Amino acid sequence: MKRDLNAILKAKEAETAKNAHKDEEMHLDDAQRVKIISPGRLVAKRFVRNRLAIVGSCLLIFMFAFSFLFPLFYGWGQTETDYKYEAITKNYALARENKDYQNYSINGGTALTSVANRMNSYISAMEANGVTHQVVSDTEGANSFYSVDQIAQNVYTLSSYDSQKVCTFGEYTYLIGQYSMLGKSMTYEGEALGAAFESAVAAAKDGESFTYGGATYQKVKGTAPKTSDIYVERSGFTYEGAALDEGFEAAANAASAAGQSEFTYNDVHYGIISDGLGTNIVGSLTDETPVIVSTKYYYVMQESGSTVSDEFRANSLLALASGEDFQADGTTYQIGEEDGNPAFYLSDGTLYAELSTFVIRRYDGTDTMNYDLKAALLNAIYEMEERGEQTSSFTYDLPKQSEADGSYELDENGNYIYEPATMNISRSNVQEYVVTASLTSYLINNNSAPSAKHPFGTDGDGYDVLARMMYGGRISLMVGFVVVILETLLGVIMGGIAGYFGGAVDNIIMRLVDIFYCLPSMPILIILGAMMDAQRFSTYGRLFVMMASLGIMGWAGIARLVRGQILSLREQEFMVATEATGVRVSRRIFRHLVPNVMPQLIVTATSGLGGIILMESTLSFLGLGVKHPLATWGTMINSVSSQAALEHYYYIWIPVGLLICLTVIAFNFVGDGLRDAFDPRSKE
Repeated sequence: MKRDLNAILKAKEAETAKNAHKDEEMHLDDAQRVKIISPGRLVAKRFVRNRLAIVGSCLLIFMFAFSFLFPLFYGWGQTETDYKYEAITKNYALARENKDYQNYSINGGTALTSVANRMNSYISAMEANGVTHQVVSDTEGANSFYSVDQIAQNVYTLSSYDSQKVCTFGEYTYLIGQYSMLGKSMTYEGEALGAAFESAVAAAKDGESFTYGGATYQKVKGTAPKTSDIYVERSGFTYEGAALDEGFEAAANAASAAGQSEFTYNDVHYGIISDGLGTNIVGSLTDETPVIVSTKYYYVMQESGSTVSDEFRANSLLALASGEDFQADGTTYQIGEEDGNPAFYLSDGTLYAELSTFVIRRYDGTDTMNYDLKAALLNAIYEMEERGEQTSSFTYDLPKQSEADGSYELDENGNYIYEPATMNISRSNVQEYVVTASLTSYLINNNSAPSAKHPFGTDGDGYDVLARMMYGGRISLMVGFVVVILETLLGVIMGGIAGYFGGAVDNIIMRLVDIFYCLPSMPILIILGAMMDAQRFSTYGRLFVMMASLGIMGWAGIARLVRGQILSLREQEFMVATEATGVRVSRRIFRHLVPNVMPQLIVTATSGLGGIILMESTLSFLGLGVKHPLATWGTMINSVSSQAALEHYYYIWIPVGLLICLTVIAFNFVGDGLRDAFDPRSKE
């Protein structure tokens, strides 16, 4: 029994020794046997254990590689336009038949506006009545007489006379003076009629007739206040100078009755102008001088793009009357005919220009079509009109475009290479004809579907969508980080000062924070966008202004966070020690207080990045942020903002929308992971 007891005691001593040795090995003060984990490593281990945080980090790594690394190896730039080569029918030219006459001054003279503006009406009346000559008068002066003459088909001249007013005749009213009711007196145009006449005028009422001395007068309210115009009713002839004989008056009456605008008496040429109210004005006409030539012809130049001088235009049109050679700009020209139209040739017989009532221009308004093509179009139009058809077509050779860059192809001699094109003509209205050309053209490859060349297709400008997604990510990520850094700096500075000093400084800064909290950010950004549009800011200028605006308006929340943390930290022992040792105030705040707030700042900044990117995309979508052609994810979605575009070009906006969603989600995952890593109790 004694032996057993000794064995038991020895076993217990061995067990005690063993446990003592074990405790000695695991003693906490043994730095060689215990591994101490730093706070940073502990946060990292907690972050790594968060699967969503790891997923978010991987997504962000991909987004940065996608935006900054992939474009270096991709073949397309963000503003590089793609083209395609295909056969299309497009508007090529416009042919217009001129129905109105255009006036041109002769010998550099000034056009007489009042008469020239009525040339079309004069010519229309003459063509309707079948006359080629007519005397007219300038409405701005009854003493001025002119003649309109047809000198060739579609060509008329306006000539001025050295005219002298002779008389008026017919049954008409004649202004003799003006009566003033204030002064009770008359102001006469000619000879005064005396006090008895003025008494008769005063007794009459405006709008009434009265008789005096065997003549009938009319009293009409004058244009001036308290005045009346007095007219006398007359018939027969009233001469400006010496009266002419009865033979003259008979000739004038006969010409007026026959509707003639001129007559000759005793070898003197007279013109008659009627005012339409019964009054005929007669003037003697001498020295007829052409001052204006009027035509509805256009000049079809043999050399494409060339024009004629005013001297050539006037002299060539006047020469149509005689058919003889003429000179202009120091060169002699001959008159001939091309396709039934008047034509002008150089002295060696080379065709210089042809007259036509049709003007033909490229659809963009330029005159770059050659003479042969214009002639072919005119012939096709004439034939179409003869057949009574509304449409027609013909084939003509046009310059060929290169498949490489869209330029016109040239042969070894530097001449254009041509290919047949179908020219279609259709009447759009009474005067106009639209000409379309069916030919192979080098076009922008816009809104193309995804393909091997463009994995995500092209947008409306022919830009590669994938390339713009990459470059757009650069802008969106840059905006997010720059804005977060800016608002964090402002928030740390303002919040650190407010939390450390307290008192009045704290009250002032916190009231400023309250003001920024109350600011309506979206209306302010809309107004700012409109101002930048009005001032025509550059694309990068708008980008910098937008980042600065978002940063300035977003610092208030960070400032409040930093202030609250510093208020709780500034009374702790380590801060009392810094104050006792005489450390500067700025060093206390930014070297001792702010670093203790950094974990919360990192979490806040990371979580806010997604919101900033979403705000930038929203502003760009609304047209308030970055402008085209600089690519952002928001501007790319804006390019397909219509209902039809959303339905048909889904390959543009869906990938971009997914990128925005994934980026925002990734930043949120990372922010949540950092929050849990810095403060594990936040999950409880």
